[in-house]
Amino acid sequence: MMLQEKMASISIICFFLLLLLPIAFSETTRNLDGTRASAPTVQQTRRPGREVIVDNGIIRVSFSSPQGLITGIKYKGIDNVLNPHLRARGYWDITGQGGNFRGLDSIEGTNFRIISQNEEQVEISFYRNWNGGSHIPLNVDKRYIIRKNTPGIYTYGIFERLPEWPEVDMGLIRLVFKLNPDRFHYMVVADDRQREMPTDNDRDIHLGHAKALAYKEAVQLTYPHNSIFKNQVDDKYQYTCEIKDNKVHGWISTESRVGFWLISPSGEYRSGGPIKQELTSHVGPTAITTFISGHYVGQDMETHYRTGEAWKKVLGPVFIYLNSDSTNNNPTDLLWEDAKQQTKEEVKAWPYDFVASSDYPSRKERGIVTGRLLINDRVFTPGKSAYVGLAPPGLAGSWQINFFTINNVRPGTYNLYGFVSGFIGDFRYQNHVDVAAGSKISLSTVVYEPPRNGPTLWEIGVPDRTAREFFVPEPYKNTMNPLFLNHTDKFRQYGLWERYSELYPDRDLVYTIGASNYSQDWFYAHVTRNIGDSTYVPTTWQIVFQLPYVNWRGSYTLQLALASAARANLQVRFNNEYSMPLFSTGNIGRDNAIARHGIHGIYRLYSINVPGRFLRTGTNTIYLRQAKASGPFEGLMYDYIRLEEPSRD
Repeated sequence: MMLQEKMASISIICFFLLLLLPIAFSETTRNLDGTRASAPTVQQTRRPGREVIVDNGIIRVSFSSPQGLITGIKYKGIDNVLNPHLRARGYWDITGQGGNFRGLDSIEGTNFRIISQNEEQVEISFYRNWNGGSHIPLNVDKRYIIRKNTPGIYTYGIFERLPEWPEVDMGLIRLVFKLNPDRFHYMVVADDRQREMPTDNDRDIHLGHAKALAYKEAVQLTYPHNSIFKNQVDDKYQYTCEIKDNKVHGWISTESRVGFWLISPSGEYRSGGPIKQELTSHVGPTAITTFISGHYVGQDMETHYRTGEAWKKVLGPVFIYLNSDSTNNNPTDLLWEDAKQQTKEEVKAWPYDFVASSDYPSRKERGIVTGRLLINDRVFTPGKSAYVGLAPPGLAGSWQINFFTINNVRPGTYNLYGFVSGFIGDFRYQNHVDVAAGSKISLSTVVYEPPRNGPTLWEIGVPDRTAREFFVPEPYKNTMNPLFLNHTDKFRQYGLWERYSELYPDRDLVYTIGASNYSQDWFYAHVTRNIGDSTYVPTTWQIVFQLPYVNWRGSYTLQLALASAARANLQVRFNNEYSMPLFSTGNIGRDNAIARHGIHGIYRLYSINVPGRFLRTGTNTIYLRQAKASGPFEGLMYDYIRLEEPSRD
């Protein structure tokens, strides 16, 4: 049968995914009471301790010099919104190994300089050049910009390695703020994820305030300072967010009526693509912007540079925004709404026109890529939305009917990638896309042909790269987070993986095509079974289905899409549980999505050829065995499973 072009009615969501990059700004930012001030000034002090102070009349920011740590932010009568008891309270850091270094590098500067100072803004630099010492082999330049009439700080980092330097592996690059714990107690990640938070002291298991759980990030609050938190579970991974939605988060001091926010107007300087999950804010009070990490992906997305490879990236700018409320209204609602509005203004102003570094191209130095995405499938399935993005050349999937436009593209050579909700697989445009400054490139019509070898016999789930549609059990009453009760993200509750052993104490899950319902009968994660005494065993799920006729000479196809895998080995057998597997994934995955309350990690698609002789007329059974079982978190999540009959072409 000839392929027939189908145009899915979908919305196109564009992402520009350089592994890392820079950002932009709006000319003036609001302060809620309308305060405006004069030009920012720079003051350097040497005793006691070397310090650089920048003051624009709205905020006063103190930096250690030449290290470049933010030591103080004075705002609206608060002498320091940061934690005065910690040395590291506003800082960049990086984990990795290379040369004589292994571990965490606080990337403190060794030199200070003023990049620019005028009536509109001050830009300062704290930098460190690698000289063969014990630091990670990178040149690092941390930049801070404070503008007139702006209640906030823009910060970006320039990271560089030269080709002759030692090999380097980088697992994490981030920007971290530790806020004043006496003032900031209310945290906001999203409209439906905000709450009064416990304190860092409440998590202290050594003082007996909390009980350790299955991994160090999760604790049960047994003796918190406020009884409303008693027996609740606190875990920073309950507050992670996909990059496409991770534009603003932060903390509110309800008593001082002040908000502290981290705003990321672009995802171009973050690795992993639009649906990669990252940390946001959590108990501390802590607020984080992560640029590169292995969160929910494992080592697959760590950056490795070998001898001869040069690397230079601009990370940020990120906007540290402060706002205040002088009304008598609820400050949490007003400050959050204002932070969201400010985020819209930052996104609109991207890329910023005030960044001094020549490594950060302005709007006119960037290009535009346009095109039209069509879906070619033998079976028409309406798509919901598509993600289209540019990234450095690589394999399809390496970045994890309407027209698309990708604006403000940095000059360079790229691949065009995409995926469409409702269809399996990854798309990669066959040609490289070369973008020059000021160019406008039209790719005309781009056709994506999702993997398919024949008509669908049956399917389980929805191809959306998550396990969200499957059965997620209720949490344990004594280890829950009340924020996620009756919430669309109920999978973020602690301990849900243990429910499988209760639901299936002796026999594993059996799913019957035509009778079972995947939203009720397909557990969200294929995990091990706890048989007591910290002993876990492999589990084997069954899919039972009927075939009125089998084409013995033909080849069927099992399309098996995984949303997550953690130290797993999935074996697939047909009609004989004890035969040699027809297919095995081998040992795959370290994304930890099960333990970290994610509903997806790294997407994997396997198109498994099934010779007709493995099937029979009448009842058939597929055995899915997750064969690794040394603990509770070895397992996987399914995105979508489909059996296709042989091609009729």
